[in-house]
Amino acid sequence: MTVDAESRRAPRAAAVRHSAVRPQAPGYRRDIDGLRAVAILLVVVYHVWIGRVSGGVDVFLMISAFFLTGSFVRRMDAGKPLAVGSLLLSRFRRLMPAASVVLAATLGACWLLLPQTAWPQLWKEGWASLGYVQNWVLAIDGVDYYAHDSALASPLQHFWSLSVQGQVFVLWPVLFLLGALLVRWTKKSTTTVMAWLFGLVFAGSLAFSIWETVDLQTFAYFDTGARLWEFAAGSLLALVVPLLRLNRFLRAALGWIGLAGIVVCGMVIDVRGGFPGYLALWPIVSAALVIVAGTRPKGEHPELGEFGPGRFLATRPVLFLGRDAYALYLAHWPVLILWLSVRERPQASFLDGAAIIAISLALARLVTVLVERPLRLRAGERGVGWRNAVVILTCAAIVSAVLVPWQWGTTMHVATLQQDHKQAYTGAQGQPGVATVDDEIPVVPGANTPWDDNWTSLDLDCTGRFASQADLVQEHCRQTSNAEDAQRVVVVIGNSHAQQMTSAVQAVAEQRGWGIVMIFRPWCSLAADHPVATEEMRCDEWQTAALDHIAAIHPDAVFTVVTAAAMDSPDEQMIAGLDDLLDGFDGAGIPVVGLRDTPRSAVTNYFTCAVERLPCDFPVAGALAAENPVTAYGGRMRLVDFTPWICPQGTCHVVIGHIAVYLDMNHVSAQFARTLAPALDQQLGDFLKP
Repeated sequence: MTVDAESRRAPRAAAVRHSAVRPQAPGYRRDIDGLRAVAILLVVVYHVWIGRVSGGVDVFLMISAFFLTGSFVRRMDAGKPLAVGSLLLSRFRRLMPAASVVLAATLGACWLLLPQTAWPQLWKEGWASLGYVQNWVLAIDGVDYYAHDSALASPLQHFWSLSVQGQVFVLWPVLFLLGALLVRWTKKSTTTVMAWLFGLVFAGSLAFSIWETVDLQTFAYFDTGARLWEFAAGSLLALVVPLLRLNRFLRAALGWIGLAGIVVCGMVIDVRGGFPGYLALWPIVSAALVIVAGTRPKGEHPELGEFGPGRFLATRPVLFLGRDAYALYLAHWPVLILWLSVRERPQASFLDGAAIIAISLALARLVTVLVERPLRLRAGERGVGWRNAVVILTCAAIVSAVLVPWQWGTTMHVATLQQDHKQAYTGAQGQPGVATVDDEIPVVPGANTPWDDNWTSLDLDCTGRFASQADLVQEHCRQTSNAEDAQRVVVVIGNSHAQQMTSAVQAVAEQRGWGIVMIFRPWCSLAADHPVATEEMRCDEWQTAALDHIAAIHPDAVFTVVTAAAMDSPDEQMIAGLDDLLDGFDGAGIPVVGLRDTPRSAVTNYFTCAVERLPCDFPVAGALAAENPVTAYGGRMRLVDFTPWICPQGTCHVVIGHIAVYLDMNHVSAQFARTLAPALDQQLGDFLKP
């Protein structure tokens, strides 16, 4: 979120009246500093009071490339070496001090204020933010069904844009090195060659962005590849603006149109839900119009009046805000999220918002004065390489000084306690209700447990005769290592609820010598309908291919969930189309084991309750039907119901035998499911016993 230092500080003699400086000149563009101020103000106001995204971030991204390109082009035209190494060191020296101080302070506040269940994600995002890859963490988590969910956004989420910018600051010099080679080879001008290169980046990235936003918008929002065109637009603008010859009245009209477009963008467009496809052209084009409006053609007399927004953007109040724009962007988001978390509110009231903004402004001023300004290089200077490196390493050390003791200390302490009390982890075979007892025995899985360890998985991807030719099926097809040689093979099929119950099946299979093939797909069951799934999940297509694959495997039995629990309601139903499903398996001669679904909630995260030792146990009568809806089908399949072990004596517990029953609002943890093996063995009886 930074703009080249040349736009911030320059010799006073270089400034001319009414911001009449050409973009390529190393002078101070007060109007662009003011534009940054307007953009950050919109970002803050939209975040705090409106709960939407304004498009101001896109303006920042474009402006950063505008100045970066101008700096490179001037060096190339002057015949100076690009000195990419020194440039990168100076850029990250400019970016990192304020970012690292805010990042370290935010992590420290999270350590004190946020629940333990949020800590592992914060550790991951803290390292990712320091390494300028936070956008990829958010992109992957955003489309990952198994990512740990949180009621509030991460206090570090806003570091995604800094990560994208940092990656571009590494990529752009590579493009200029290529451009320099092409200039020598083709004998074309720097402007011509770089315009072609950035034009290709712009067209390719924009096309990719439009395509990815349609099919995978959540991922595209954070994807660097889908954002490159915004930077390329800034670079093209830096190349083209000096060639424009527009009269001052037209420039003024364009400028005011652009400024109005930036202000209303977030009101008119769903920025968070629709960017960065073609909709992101709105703020990019708007910002370009404002920059064009403040650029006088060569030869225009500076005494001519200024009618565009440049005069407003260069006023002292606007510039006063602009000087702290970078620090304000860094500070306002964690203040907002931590405030909402502590006060347990989904959105700030007007008074809360005013307090949040006031605190953010004060913190931004402190960061600018105490951190950013003392370490800032003078305009046009890159500093001494080793000094820049020392600053960067010091910044990394500041963040590490918070993350290392927090993460390592917590993990080692919990691991020691778990080892000391390993006999206490009995799960379904133990006593319920220990979540509220302060016995110093940590719950398993705990907040520090790697999230992937809480989900059931088998040894191998499906291979040999168990591999499917259908990509949708093969994507989530796993098998035990003994499946190929086992005398009996069973298939567990369904959605993530069936996946989790595979842990219990696996424990029984180890005793009985079965091989297991697990075929699952998030959101998709064997029901005839998929009310919670979208068309993009392709559940019908997966189901058809999965059933065909089972027929080809012809296992000794199929395990699947045959009821569907309702959220916080006893309105549990058998899955739609159960009769047809059983007819198909009967016709193929494949026995079915029907698993009853587990109670679920739409509002209570039972895992948080377990780790934080909160009293969240609930009556089973309000979560499941009084009688298993498929009881009448006992003659057509083997019925398995874990309710007496999950909800003993009519109460569903979040912790039993020091093991968390749930991972979230509805999924049983893999650790607890494995302790259900005796209950499964008991209900199966002689079924497929050797």
